Amino acid sequence: MARYTEAVCRLCRREGAKLYLKGDKCYSDKCAFTRRGYAPGQHGQGRKKVSEYGLQLREKQKARRIYGILEGQFHSYFEKADRMKGITGENLLVMLERRLDNVVYRLGMAESRTQARQLVRHGHFTVNGRRVNIPSYLVKADEVIQIRETSKESPLLKQVIENLGAKTVPAWLELSVNDTTGKVLRYPTREEIDIPVQEHLIVELYSR
Repeated sequence: MARYTEAVCRLCRREGAKLYLKGDKCYSDKCAFTRRGYAPGQHGQGRKKVSEYGLQLREKQKARRIYGILEGQFHSYFEKADRMKGITGENLLVMLERRLDNVVYRLGMAESRTQARQLVRHGHFTVNGRRVNIPSYLVKADEVIQIRETSKESPLLKQVIENLGAKTVPAWLELSVNDTTGKVLRYPTREEIDIPVQEHLIVELYSR
C-alpha cells in the first residue's frame, strides 16, 4: 500500500498550518513549523498569489494529511458524504472522525494518528470485544474500543496506559482509564471537530 515516507513536518510547512502529525513534538519548541513557518524548498519564503482553485486544493490536501488518507480513499469518503442527508462538508469530517485510528488518537491511546494507525494495524485493539485491525473502520454510536489484554505487556502500550487520562477527550467519546476502554457516545458535531480546515472549499473543489 502506498504511503508517505518523507519528513511529516514538511507537510505542516507546506500547508502553512500546524497539522499536529508528530504528537507531543508539535506542542514543543522543537516543532519545525514554529521555527520555520514557511513552505519548504528554495522558494518557500517567496510571496505567492494563490488562485481560488489553489485555495480549494490546499484545504483538501490539508484534510488528507491530517487524517493520513490517500487521494482515492479521500474521494471515496467525499462521494459517500455527498449521498448522505445534511451538509456534505460536515458529513465528510464526521466520517473521518469516526475512523478507528482517529478515535484511538482522540481517546489518548496514541500520541498521533500515525501511531494510532500502526497500533490498530498490529491488532492491539478490539471493538465490542472483536479484534479489529483496519484503521479505516468506521465506529458507530455505543461501540466500545479497548486495548487487548495481551497487548498491555507491550512497552509502548504500557507507556500509553500510564498516560491515559492526561489528554482531554472530546465530549462525544468517553474514556475509562481503569478499564482502558473508550466508548462512542454519539457522532461529533462540526463544532467539536477541532481541525483547521474549511470544508466548504473541499466541496467546491470536487463540485468543479
